Amino acid sequence: MLQIKKKKTEVYALGRHIPLSADKARRVTDQIRGRSYEETLMILELMPYRACYPIFKLVYSAAANASYNMGSDKANLVIIKAEVNEGTTTKKFKPRARGRSYAIKRTTCHITIVMKDISLDEYEYEDFYSLQKPRWKKTTMVYHDVYSSGVVWDKK
Repeated sequence: MLQIKKKKTEVYALGRHIPLSADKARRVTDQIRGRSYEETLMILELMPYRACYPIFKLVYSAAANASYNMGSDKANLVIIKAEVNEGTTTKKFKPRARGRSYAIKRTTCHITIVMKDISLDEYEYEDFYSLQKPRWKKTTMVYHDVYSSGVVWDKK
């Protein structure tokens, strides 16, 4: 009997409270989703958007996580998920003429980059009966003869 275990082949990097609009960051992450690590770095260096630098740092961090945690080569990494969520909004008030105030909203976003090593197998097969440490204990049953033990039946 074979036992199937799912191996960890994905790593991620998470950037939180990045001072950037979520829509502007999504414009960049849509371009890199599904591409290899090396191709992504070239694209991010050549795109003229301000959102490229924090996403570049996150891609580089996710690749460093993959090489450190799984020992994988950076040439085998592919971005499988790049998502941008809206973060908190900082609100300031700017004083205007005649005692009025004007609200300034500074938006932030959370960016998640998930990379997968395509050279690793996703499942690990292991023979169920060839485990080094069995999960059960081998015990032997000892049957006590209640009638001949002399404890219960000798009393009158």
